[in-house]
Amino acid sequence: MKSHIIAAAALVIALPSVARVKPNTVLMTVDGQPVTVGEFEYLYNKNNTQQLNPQSLDEYLLMFENYKLKVADAEHAGIDKTPAFESEFIKFRDELAAPYLVDKATEDALVNEAYSHRKDDVSVSHIMLPHEEKNIAKLDSIRNAIIAGAISFENAAKEYSVDRGSKARGGKMGFVVPDRFPWSFEKAAYDTPVGEISKVTDSGVGYHLIRVDSKEPSKGEVDASHILIMTRGLDKAGQEAAKVRIDSVYKALMNGADFARLAEKVSQDPGSASRGGALGRFGHGMMVAEFDSAAFATPANAISKPFATAYGYHIVKTNEHFGVPELDDKLRKAIIERMAQDDRANMATNAKIDQLMSDYKAGINEKTIAAIGRMISDKGGIVDSATIANIVLLKGPVATFKGGNVSAQDAMAYLPMEIGTDTEAAVANIREAADNALRAAVLDYARKQLENTVPEYRNLVNEYRDGILLYEISNRKVWDKANKDAEGLKAFFEANKDKYRWEKPKFKSYVFFASSDSVLTEAMRLADTLDPSDPTVFTQELRKKFGRNIKVERVIAAQGENPITDYLGFNGSKPAADRQTKWASYGAWKGRVLAQPEEASDVRGVAVTDYQAQLEAEWIKELHKKYPVKVNKKVFEKLKKEANKQMSKAD
Repeated sequence: MKSHIIAAAALVIALPSVARVKPNTVLMTVDGQPVTVGEFEYLYNKNNTQQLNPQSLDEYLLMFENYKLKVADAEHAGIDKTPAFESEFIKFRDELAAPYLVDKATEDALVNEAYSHRKDDVSVSHIMLPHEEKNIAKLDSIRNAIIAGAISFENAAKEYSVDRGSKARGGKMGFVVPDRFPWSFEKAAYDTPVGEISKVTDSGVGYHLIRVDSKEPSKGEVDASHILIMTRGLDKAGQEAAKVRIDSVYKALMNGADFARLAEKVSQDPGSASRGGALGRFGHGMMVAEFDSAAFATPANAISKPFATAYGYHIVKTNEHFGVPELDDKLRKAIIERMAQDDRANMATNAKIDQLMSDYKAGINEKTIAAIGRMISDKGGIVDSATIANIVLLKGPVATFKGGNVSAQDAMAYLPMEIGTDTEAAVANIREAADNALRAAVLDYARKQLENTVPEYRNLVNEYRDGILLYEISNRKVWDKANKDAEGLKAFFEANKDKYRWEKPKFKSYVFFASSDSVLTEAMRLADTLDPSDPTVFTQELRKKFGRNIKVERVIAAQGENPITDYLGFNGSKPAADRQTKWASYGAWKGRVLAQPEEASDVRGVAVTDYQAQLEAEWIKELHKKYPVKVNKKVFEKLKKEANKQMSKAD
């Protein structure tokens, strides 16, 4: 995505900020299409601070014209109508529009709610049943039984919960870490008062009853390191030996041993030992309970006494304590990104659509819905393909709004697979489909209006669109063409041969590397029967015969650039064999020393670049003949005058 913007912006030479001419004033037309002062000024100023020697406006204007001419050529080539273009452009456009199409009040409320969870540490227990609808009623009954005192929460968890990690502990989970649980679960945990049990909560992976065991001000986060001596899987003697070892480690630390060095040497946690035991920052609930307690209880730069977890014996060094972070732009962005992944994703957008529906006076056309109802009723409530075909032919819209309407055909795209077996149910589903189609149409209309109401959005969309087109058409006309047009490159080289001169001779050859002398000899014999004009085919034929026992490289090197080519082409000393590889044998095939390049491939990199420059110049010349460019000179002179004023002020 970014590359296309760069492709367009690369033509923009930064100059002093210009123009108080109205942005919608037409500065020029290119192929009959207007280009406004606003678009020109946006690109003109985009990299303003990055240029040490800005060009004059006249020089820049010519570059801008060439840029717009290339875009026009891409449009005539139909690139803007290809599925690949439409897919990429629409994706970018919609992503760019998304922040403008949300209700800010709703979004702010959701962000603030999520942030507020970071201010408290909430510990919970839960009872979980599989994600089956029948379990909603079952959990309701369990909840009522607990509240009535017929069974304790702990015993109910042990008897009914399917969460094997917590049921043995009577459902105890520990701290709920914000952003680490499904939002519905997190919200229920924070919304439920201490000591009470939530209503049945759907987390998406199961149904839950959540009891809040404690709630206290958050201790924030800690940065900690640890040393672990494992006991898991050991017998009693092994566990006792581990205890002796951790005690000796602790004694060494108390006598001044360096924690990080000791962790690297003795810790049995492979994930952190290589980092001196460093675990980084973490909050309550992200580690097992015993470890969590020790890390938060230990002062900054202090070391805990040894303690046990299910994994083994630990010593923790708490490096630093951090409070609850401020809600800055970075954290806000992270929360919004998290919101986009759960059931909060469309809340702010739906609130915006509700507002737009009101603003645009959007509504269902009841006459059309009634007509559809009669058609379905006449069919005895059956909605088959023939009924839908007749519905699609209805002339009246099923919904309208200020700016457009929704046809019956549009609404049909939103019909569910099962739309009911009677007229009432079918009409209700069609009404819902019409409403969904209407909301989508209203949102799309609002998105299009952004280009008229938000200059920043319009400029970015235009820049990205033109960038894709510019990249694709330039690739066809210049970059890819120069690489693939062998005959054209050959002719260009022959016409400009004197331009490509070497300061000293070079050895040109195919160098064969082989697993043995016999393979090398046989490979060179086969090469004598092949056509080397296509290096790819030439190499493939050799690999067919010798597989991985042969390697071929095409080389051009001056004396002193490579010890192997010095030996093969310039009578240098033979390099010692590299015993780390299997290429002990090597030799030159068709090798010769050239005073100067004899073909384009000898100087391919620079020749292709120069050929591209020629194709570019020829293309631009052709574009100026093909598509008319008309500049409003009065407007342009005003821009120049304003630019000169600002340059004078800067001086």
